[in-house]
Amino acid sequence: MSSTTKDTPPPLPEPLRVAVADSHTHLDMQDGTVEDALAKAASVGVTTVVQVGCDVNGSRWAAETAAAYEAVHATVALHPNEAPRIVLGDPDGWSRQGAREPGGDDALDAALAEIDALAALPHVRGVGETGLDHFRTGPDGMAAQQRSFRAHIEIAKRHGKALVIHDREAHDDVLRILREEGAPERVVFHCYSGDAEMAKICAEAGYYMSFAGNVTFKNARPLRDALAVAPPELVLVETDAPFLTPAPYRGRPNAPYLIPVTLRAMAEVKGMTEEALATAVAANTARAFGY
Repeated sequence: MSSTTKDTPPPLPEPLRVAVADSHTHLDMQDGTVEDALAKAASVGVTTVVQVGCDVNGSRWAAETAAAYEAVHATVALHPNEAPRIVLGDPDGWSRQGAREPGGDDALDAALAEIDALAALPHVRGVGETGLDHFRTGPDGMAAQQRSFRAHIEIAKRHGKALVIHDREAHDDVLRILREEGAPERVVFHCYSGDAEMAKICAEAGYYMSFAGNVTFKNARPLRDALAVAPPELVLVETDAPFLTPAPYRGRPNAPYLIPVTLRAMAEVKGMTEEALATAVAANTARAFGY
């Protein structure tokens, strides 16, 4: 694929006949203005987006953006990979802040206090994305990651907000910590990555499962099997844009306006009409995030 096509945004899909929400997006990491992204999304029936925070600055931005736009709701958190960077430092500057010195537990406490304050705001509808990431964080970072996750669960419960979970190769530990801490009333597994067995466990607990563009990938059979058994009243759809662009546009920039591509693929897996799934997803997202 030449670089021009890789950078070319995919075309606008056929509009949905029933409006839905993108339950998880990162507008601050996408090209173009917020206005343009929202207008493009609305033109194909994606009338609401949940803007997700991953660090203190991004969470502040999410809260400000949700305050400024009716179509945007915010979640705030320290991403699971952010917590170890705060505590242990980030010499390579892998995250958006560049290289960082180790701040220890005090720095993590200070960052969590900022998230706690933002979580109290009315247009902040969730605490996330938080959770565990065994893919990117080595054993030395696990203590910070788990401490941060437990703190976010407590913040979500105290403020009565949804908990948005990032779970990468950490299913058992995420489910265990939710049990140990006692889960908030509303829990969303963002970019659901478990199998059908885990989907049954989540369904029993009443956890929402949000499916992203990777459900359309050829090798994603286990994800489609999970979607097939997930109850329609617990299913959400998301872009995680600019990441995880659905097939056939994989590798090109993702954005909220591509939700219809993923939703149509999901409807096929569930043996539902596009309208029936969109109607369910719209109601589920509003219920999950309390808007």
